[in-house]
Amino acid sequence: NCYTGNLWNTTMCPDGKTCAANCAVEGADYWNTYGAQAYDAQVTLKFVTKGTYATNVGSRIYLMQDDNNYKMFKLLNKESTFDVDVSKLECGLNGALYFSQMEQDGGLSRFSGNKAGAKYGTGYCDAQCARDIKFINGEANVAGWKPSDTDANAGSGGWGSCCSEMDIWE
Repeated sequence: NCYTGNLWNTTMCPDGKTCAANCAVEGADYWNTYGAQAYDAQVTLKFVTKGTYATNVGSRIYLMQDDNNYKMFKLLNKESTFDVDVSKLECGLNGALYFSQMEQDGGLSRFSGNKAGAKYGTGYCDAQCARDIKFINGEANVAGWKPSDTDANAGSGGWGSCCSEMDIWE
């Protein structure tokens, strides 16, 4: 395993490129691992999900155009609507809908080390330049990785994943 708890396996991952080459891509059980589930025209996201191997805090999902590409929205002179049932949002938690400037294929064609692409959820970025993203631009975010002092499953690396973002609802 390349990443356990909040630490990278230093044998498999001495640097970002080697780690990306050594670590196999696999799918995820989104409901039991991340608390995300789609049913008919609804989506449910849990904030805290206690999984078999770890506890996940926070979840985000992306709409797909097909198996390999994120859905891209062209909103100029168009209307978009959505409904949110905030009665299910627990006190103190933040719900949001926003667009971010991710690459349609998740960076698969742009970065040779990226073997996953949108199909496996890579390529996320936002205006806060998230540093807890494990793989950025086809490389593992191992350089400067600091395990969290308070979360046994999280940490932050030396790279941030930055792009423009437009908040719709928060």
